[in-house]
Formats: sequence, C-alpha cells, structure tokens
Amino acid sequence: MPVTWQGLKRALIATYNGVVQNHMLHLAAALSYYLVLSVFPALILFFALVASIPMHDLLADVVALMSRLLPAETLRMVQTVLLDVLGTNRTAWLSFGTIGTIWVVSTAFDAIIEALDVAYDVKKRRPFWKTRLIAVVLAAITGGLFLSALAVMIVGPRFGAWLASRITLSREFVSLWPFLHWIVVVASTLLAVELLYFLAPNVKQRFLATLPGAILAVLCWIGLSYLLGFYFRHVADFSRTYGTLAGFIAFMIWFYWNSFALLVGAELNAELAKESSAGALVQAG
Repeated sequence: MPVTWQGLKRALIATYNGVVQNHMLHLAAALSYYLVLSVFPALILFFALVASIPMHDLLADVVALMSRLLPAETLRMVQTVLLDVLGTNRTAWLSFGTIGTIWVVSTAFDAIIEALDVAYDVKKRRPFWKTRLIAVVLAAITGGLFLSALAVMIVGPRFGAWLASRITLSREFVSLWPFLHWIVVVASTLLAVELLYFLAPNVKQRFLATLPGAILAVLCWIGLSYLLGFYFRHVADFSRTYGTLAGFIAFMIWFYWNSFALLVGAELNAELAKESSAGALVQAG
C-alpha cells in the first residue's frame, strides 16, 4: 500500500523525532571523524593511480575539479599532503599502502553501518567478520560509483563532441551530452547512496524503498556543498582563527553536515517503511 499524505506527514514528524532521540548530530560528528581519517589514504591511493595513467593533464583536470568542490584552504591542505607523500612514495602506495587503505576505509564504512543501524532502529547482531566484509564490499561498490561520477565530471560537457570526432555518433547525442553527463553523475551518486541504505543496515527491505532517503541525502549534499563553499570563500575566515588548521576544520565541517544528511535520509526511509506495508522493515538475522 503506498504512503498517503497523512502517512507522509506522520513520517516526516517521526523522522524529526528520530533525529533528535537518536542523537544524529552526535553520530554525524563521529562519522565525520572516521571519514576524514579514511579520505586521505583513499585520496593518496587514488592520485597514485591517476599519476600512473599515461594521459596528458589528467592529474591537473582532477585537481581543477576538486577546486570547484572544496574550499580553497582545504584544497591547499590536500595538495600539500598529496605532493609530500606522492613525491617520494608513489610506488609504495600502489603496493603495501593499498592494504592499509582498504583497512582504514573499511573502518569508516563499518562506522556508517553502525550509524545506519541506529537510524533504522535495529540491533547490531552480525559478527565482526561479516560486518567488516560488508564494509569492504560497500567501499568497493560505492567507491566505484563515486569514481564513475567523478570521471564523467572530469571529461565534462565537451566530451560528446570529442567522442563524435573519433567515432560515429548522432547529433542528438552530442547536443544532449551536456545534460546527460549531469544525469549520469546524479544517477551514479543516487545509486551509491541507495546501496548504502539497502546493504548497510541489518534489515530486510525493498531496494526501491531506499530511494526517498537517497534523493534527500543527495539533494542536501549538492545544496550543502554550494552553501558551505560560498560560506568558506566569502563569509568565514578560518585562517584567522585556526591558522594552518583552517583547511582541516573546513574539511571536517563539510563531512559533518554531509554525514548528517546521510543519517537523516536513513531516518526518513525507516519511517516511510513503517507507513507502507510494502516497504515494511524486518530485522535480518
């Protein structure tokens, strides 16, 4: 049975109450801590791979894209760390560093699993090895989807014309590509978030039942990224308050609010499922 307007209203009110009662702001703070710990090893490994690809200006294109997504202080901090580490240890990061990166990133996804269990009001009954295995699988799948979205953003709106100059493509595809590439980016991100909601919490649910929360989370990510970017560039002057830590603080704030949006989306899915018999949640074993 689909959710009625009254059911939607009850779900929204219950979502707000769940956010307050489950201390989602505190959980988001813990989650952002784990994500920041994992993002630098992941970025270092990613840039080591990018630097090993024999494509002209690929690394510069990736940095240019990051400059549009991250505050200036954060970008400078990330560039400093990457140049310092990759300048002498690129080969090591493509060998032994990969193992450490997998462990650290899986720890962050293990924290996401625990936080989503709280959002869905389920008890953590799975053994450690199973949770960690799910975390590794989620990191691989969602990481691949996010990298696909990143790749489409890097090639940009002119890729359709470039591809048409090398292979036979219709004019319609070339003219529509500037719009299609954003559809691919948003669809890949939505799918990644849906998979998090579907596989991470210890519940049985329909895959499509995770869509409302995923839409809310992704819309909040887009809006928060633009709003925080404007705030960091034109309003806040973190360098005066935090000095050399300004970039790290901005990074933490960005992860904090995006983690909060992810948890609110999970709360919304859980409450909508309670209002719909077709999407009812059953705790997994």
